[in-house]
Amino acid sequence: MHEALYYEKQDAGVRCLLCPHLCALRAAETGLCGVRQEKDGRLFSMNYGLCAAMAMDPIEKKPLYHFYPGRKIFSVGTVGCNLSCGFCQNWQLATGAPGLESVRLIPVELLALLESYSEQNPLGIAYTYSEPGIWYEYLLDTAMLVRKRGYKNVLVTNGFLNQAPLRELLPYIDAINIDLKAFNEDYYRRYCGGRLAPVLRYVETAAAAAHLELTYLVIPTLNDSEADIRRFAAWVAEINPAIPVHFSRYYPQYKFTLPATPVALMENIAAIAKEKLQYVYLGNLPGHNLAHTYCSQCGMKLIHRDGYRVQLNFRDGKCPHCAQL
Repeated sequence: MHEALYYEKQDAGVRCLLCPHLCALRAAETGLCGVRQEKDGRLFSMNYGLCAAMAMDPIEKKPLYHFYPGRKIFSVGTVGCNLSCGFCQNWQLATGAPGLESVRLIPVELLALLESYSEQNPLGIAYTYSEPGIWYEYLLDTAMLVRKRGYKNVLVTNGFLNQAPLRELLPYIDAINIDLKAFNEDYYRRYCGGRLAPVLRYVETAAAAAHLELTYLVIPTLNDSEADIRRFAAWVAEINPAIPVHFSRYYPQYKFTLPATPVALMENIAAIAKEKLQYVYLGNLPGHNLAHTYCSQCGMKLIHRDGYRVQLNFRDGKCPHCAQL
């Protein structure tokens, strides 16, 4: 156990200040994330260094389409999550399901493991699979070390973190994909056990500090209304219309049994979003033409994607046809 950052002592225990839940804990209680526990008037991180999933992934799998396309990144995840989405695709990790294999690695050991893959020329480390925000102390220590060694740090996150810890972390983060569950407060409360407003603040703060892309899992009848999609696209455009947005097709998973999102609905949502946004992608639809990247100026195909295989059709970051950056 590793003493946590971002908490305050109270007469009967502690209050965690890491995420918007602000869990008040006493008598060895554990927070909603499942990995932060009160003990003798202090708060401890129980998953410090606990690596429960590791793989060398294409950067496109995060998904990040505009950040070093075609490169590999060493991906690592822990257990626990501070949301409780009934459609979670990595629910075994998020809930710490029995039978998970894991290993504890201090930051220098994880860095050494990354460097052992030098023949694959890894870009750096992606903290992903479960929620990296509740791995905060380990994430911060490791990210500082990784940055010092010249590698990149990538977050794949639900964005449910308070502003003070986020601002301390961001100087060491190069790129972020934020999984925005919906553009509807009631949806967050009912299906995710969270709130939308703190996630929107996270997005706005992150957009000013690192490369940012957004993912939106489209679940039919729940977060697919035209009104919500229009409000979401308009809000992103106000921040920066060039932020890539990935609308991902839902499939039944964990506690959700709704049928998969119709392809026609996905295409309609993409068309609506493209009225405001320069780069809109459809995920979980292999072979779809909205997996490719087109020049926002002239429409030339700049990146062709066949699954995770990538063909680059640009030079020096510019369109070869119109020289658009």
